[in-house]
Amino acid sequence: MKEARVIAEIGCNHKGDLEIAKEMIQTAKIFCNADIVKFQKRNNIELLTEEQYNTPHPNPINSYGNTYGEHREFLEFDTEQHKALKDYCEEIGIIYSTSVWDLTSAKEITSLNPELIKIPSACNNNFEMLGWLCENYQNEIHVSTGMTTKDEIEELIQFFIKNGRNKDLVVYNCTSGYPVPFEDIGLLDIELLIEKYGSLVKEIGFSGHHLGISVDIAAYTLGATIIERHYTLDRTWKGTDHAASLEPDGLRKLCRNLKAINKALTHKSKDILDIEQVQRDKLKYRK
Repeated sequence: MKEARVIAEIGCNHKGDLEIAKEMIQTAKIFCNADIVKFQKRNNIELLTEEQYNTPHPNPINSYGNTYGEHREFLEFDTEQHKALKDYCEEIGIIYSTSVWDLTSAKEITSLNPELIKIPSACNNNFEMLGWLCENYQNEIHVSTGMTTKDEIEELIQFFIKNGRNKDLVVYNCTSGYPVPFEDIGLLDIELLIEKYGSLVKEIGFSGHHLGISVDIAAYTLGATIIERHYTLDRTWKGTDHAASLEPDGLRKLCRNLKAINKALTHKSKDILDIEQVQRDKLKYRK
């Protein structure tokens, strides 16, 4: 079975601090052994109405500004900062990626030519943005399917087929909640995605917002070859995503366990393995 790639989603868990972001990249690479780190890029004026922008954050204790717009702007890195993060990733040997939430952000991140761009569940019906990416960005496009009906997933896949980009598409099983209770994860939908679209797209992935790491192992054994988890240095930090994120030791264990499972997911190469022969000679009942 193909070895899983693990995406450590930093998102906005850097608290708007470039040095924290770099520390998280370094930790994800050196301590956790993750394959990819992922950030987010939003043009808040484009995404939010004037009322939404100027309304206070619904949970003021987690806000970095007097309004929701100010909060979002505080957490936003500009294109040059994203370039610095991408350069740092390349320097230490981990793949940089970003979720884009709007057309402006898609254009800005495409200018950096990352190995992959992610479309979050909230934006997987923004066909203007998806069409622009299909035409102007030539690497992998990853899409989550949280809060998306099966008919909408079908429309999404057919859009990429029509644009000749389905073989660059990675589709993620996802439930949009923070955190998601186990009974709402719907892991068996991975099998449905593989059965219906596995031959049409590049890969099927899993984006989890649950607690612990056991579910991710099950997702891999069901066939998801990319595992994405939110990641933070401290789950008690200020912000809404930290509580549903893995800390470094959790991410390290996830990466370690997925590699172990990959080695174990095989058939025996012969009836009696060499490691068994010694035990067979010593212990097997002799007729």
